[in-house]
Amino acid sequence: MSKDRATKGADGLPLPILPPERDARVWARLVRVMFYTPGFMGLLLIKTGEPASFGITIELLMLASAAAIVGGLFIGSESSGAGATAASKVGTWSGALVLELLSVVPFLSAIPALFHELAHSNLLHTKAFGAVDVSLGASELLPAVAILPFMIYELSGFGTLHFVLTKAANWIINGAVLCLIVASYVANREAEYAWERRFSGLLVIIMAITVFYGIQKLKQMQAEYDKRCPPKAPKD
Repeated sequence: MSKDRATKGADGLPLPILPPERDARVWARLVRVMFYTPGFMGLLLIKTGEPASFGITIELLMLASAAAIVGGLFIGSESSGAGATAASKVGTWSGALVLELLSVVPFLSAIPALFHELAHSNLLHTKAFGAVDVSLGASELLPAVAILPFMIYELSGFGTLHFVLTKAANWIINGAVLCLIVASYVANREAEYAWERRFSGLLVIIMAITVFYGIQKLKQMQAEYDKRCPPKAPKD
């Protein structure tokens, strides 16, 4: 069992509260999932050839796929051995931020519109003579329920963002995520694709700024921690 992390520095003042140690192998597996799944879905949408309603959805899926690779780069830089720097010590946490905000959030934003469009695609569903359209009704919203456990993950202390922002700021950011995803979906259903792009673009911008700030903050916190609580020299 690993020892408890120090809470006070050599100066007697409280140390920065860093995220707990995490298994980089688990996050590396998630990188593969987040690369292949959204990428495959994006190619499927391009294959159907209906860009009017699929445009921003494809872009969100491809962003989720590409960001997963970047997250993998951060995770791969993790090191706590000889020569480790403040940046390398926060590699897994930084990669987690990229995956959470630039892979998972765009993926969750794309899923509701994706399901709606696939369910009503004229190219994917050839109608038989005399067939009657059957509305899926409220059941179309079932894929969107995946947003709720993500909100619980972020707001209950599981997410990496919890250790970077204040509680109030964390709630504001995640509240904005939820509102923008809902607004984007409603705009898609109303065929207001210009507004859908605006909402989705704003969501991505907020996530990108938050990731940039979060990674720099984690690095700063780790550097301060090491400065005020230097690691013990290895035994001979």
